[in-house]
Amino acid sequence: MSQAENISVNSSTSSSKMLLAMVSIGTVCALLIAMTYEGTFDRIAYLQDEALKSAIFKVLPGSSTMETFALTEESRFEIAADPDKTASVVYAGYDEQGSFKGVAIEASGQGYAGEIRILYGYDPHAQKVVGFYVLQSNETPGLGDRIEKDSNFLANFNALDVSLSEEGALSNNILSVKNGTKLNPWEVDAITGATISSRAITDIIDFSTKEWVPLIYRARDSFDKKSSSVNDNIGTDG
Repeated sequence: MSQAENISVNSSTSSSKMLLAMVSIGTVCALLIAMTYEGTFDRIAYLQDEALKSAIFKVLPGSSTMETFALTEESRFEIAADPDKTASVVYAGYDEQGSFKGVAIEASGQGYAGEIRILYGYDPHAQKVVGFYVLQSNETPGLGDRIEKDSNFLANFNALDVSLSEEGALSNNILSVKNGTKLNPWEVDAITGATISSRAITDIIDFSTKEWVPLIYRARDSFDKKSSSVNDNIGTDG
């Protein structure tokens, strides 16, 4: 065998060994990733559930327990202990005595730097938004992210009017106004220097309440039945 042939054979052998090594390393890495995912999936899901539960209690003042309700095709709400992933759900909050405090609703929309996911609380008896929390945001640090911590901005959602007209639709659009110019209970004082982000929140809540508030208000007795059931159980304990 000539020297050229030896070099060709050695080169081919080296390439085969390298390819085999790369495939082996790739397989091992894939297995490790799969094992890590499987090993942490339940933990991640648990932490996400706990974070959501904590947010629900924040946007529904006075609540200490919650129940998930799914919207049916007949526009009714039914308790859903393990709802289908495609189901539209809301979260009802109750105090320690089992009294219904309101409904927490997830919503999302486009912000300045990407999608913003929020949770807000709605009290159908007062017909007001009573709390607000940012679940996910990529807004600019120091500017847009003030939607998460600016106390004056957050105060907009302590008693934001979402009352319904006689026709069953929202009486007023929720509007973002220049900071310091709010005159009406359905208006939101924007954040100076973060107008786009604060307007995005206003638009998200305006769109979401127009969809959800009429449905929840009409079916508010569905949630009160839960509190009645809880009160009945408390009364018959021990």
